[in-house]
Amino acid sequence: MRVGKGLTGSLILAALIAGLAGCSPGESRVVQGNRDGVLYLGNGTEPQSLDPHVLSSSPDARIAGALHEALINYNPYDLSAEPGAAERWEFNDDRSEITFHLNPKARWSNGDPVTAEDFRWSWMRAITPEMGNLLVEVFYGIRNAQAYSKGEIDDPDAVGIRIIDPHTLRVELAFPDPFALLNFAYVYMAPVHRATIEAHGSMTDRYSAWTKPENFVGNGPFTLEEWKMQRFVKVKRNTYYWDNDNVALNAMVFRPIESATTEEKMFRSGQLHSASMVPNNKVAGYREQPDSPMVEGPYMGSYYYLLNSDRPPLDNLSVRRALALAVDRKTLASTVLQDTVLPSTNYVALGMPDYEHPQVLAFDPIEARRLLSEAGYPNGEGFPSLTLNYNTSENHRSVAVAVQQMWNKHLNIDVTLANQEWKVYLDTIDNRDYQIARMGWIGDIAPGIFLDRMVSDGPTNRSGFASAEFDNIIFNKIRPEKDQAKILALYQEAERILLEETPLIPIYSYKVKRLAQPSVKGLPSNQTDYINYKYVELDPKAPAWTWQNPES
Repeated sequence: MRVGKGLTGSLILAALIAGLAGCSPGESRVVQGNRDGVLYLGNGTEPQSLDPHVLSSSPDARIAGALHEALINYNPYDLSAEPGAAERWEFNDDRSEITFHLNPKARWSNGDPVTAEDFRWSWMRAITPEMGNLLVEVFYGIRNAQAYSKGEIDDPDAVGIRIIDPHTLRVELAFPDPFALLNFAYVYMAPVHRATIEAHGSMTDRYSAWTKPENFVGNGPFTLEEWKMQRFVKVKRNTYYWDNDNVALNAMVFRPIESATTEEKMFRSGQLHSASMVPNNKVAGYREQPDSPMVEGPYMGSYYYLLNSDRPPLDNLSVRRALALAVDRKTLASTVLQDTVLPSTNYVALGMPDYEHPQVLAFDPIEARRLLSEAGYPNGEGFPSLTLNYNTSENHRSVAVAVQQMWNKHLNIDVTLANQEWKVYLDTIDNRDYQIARMGWIGDIAPGIFLDRMVSDGPTNRSGFASAEFDNIIFNKIRPEKDQAKILALYQEAERILLEETPLIPIYSYKVKRLAQPSVKGLPSNQTDYINYKYVELDPKAPAWTWQNPES
């Protein structure tokens, strides 16, 4: 939650709780929600957009995942593919095409049928250059989608999206990707309701009134009921949803809370069923709790510092590598972050199945000092001003302060820290108006989800990194290859090139770390932190969790 200056943490918490009107006297929001089937979630920050072709952050995607449904869903326990808007699908013999058979019962939240044309129109919208879709790369597995998105071709019929009949959609693939099916489960590939979009603006308007509650039409298990800026987003059950009988919740309320301390206090006071953040100084205490509500597990995500390699002194490779080699990730993970992350020198998340991570940027302060001297700054002398940007979060600040101190200790340089709220921060990154910036990338169980975006003209490659050798591997070696083992080896080679050029500094791989009330069922930890809201239910008899003091 973003708040004005001068409010203390206790006043912020009091204001938040006071704003949750409607509970019976002495009854927490969790207890009321358990009874009424309403889930209350901490969601990190105010969403920038709920349009699946505009959004680009995890908090936005968590809400969008309730409102929009792609062709495929995942089982949250084992990440196996399950029917979404498509009830079944099959590949052709050479796996160059996928045919999706839509569920004839699928409906939009206004009762309109969901059709193959809805997907075709929506996907063409998503890849139209004027749309400015930051995650357009998820569509690049479709034949000619990349060329169309870059304006290299302008014939929509050249894009490999074919309508066979109102409920059958055929996708012609750009290359024989063994991981191709993964993309069709992303909310970024969900359809949007054409009539609603066009009633409130043009096809490619990035922000229009169609996402307001009174106008919204979606095809997910929930629909938008209320959006109070900086307070909450409430979604309610979509009674037209094809699988409504298997949706247990009646509603969900997403709270934008940027402070991990505030969110944890709201969880402990019974105002949230789930908190997306745990303050570092609370981790040990939660681990010691009997029947601890803290959920931990592996996660396909990487936390790193993005370097603007077009700006001095970061245009010097020796400077970039010196900064990377001066970060003691193991100490950072064990002390500052309480072993809730995996220290990593890799951009591709640790734990990637069947993938061998190249080792390039291990902690080496002696080599770091040599490189800085080679760049013309012996013992840090004459080193120019450098600023590290991060978005509002106690955890981000803790990491930034630790890294700032490491650079001072090992390189004798001073780096300024700059904090920005989320929307301002996104603009800073998008406009490349930064030197060093905190970033995270949440992927899937395929290394291309991380590495494909770092090609020279990738829309989310905002570092200035450009390598003909790297691009050649991605476009000309990997894409024609059918053997998965060879593909993984080629991605390993590509990551080595990336790390040697050092347009980013890997810090750690994420682990799932959140709090969940004992009443919440169907919200397991998984490698992608994927939530299938159809699985989530609340035990109406469960009390709100309370902290157990071992000394009492």
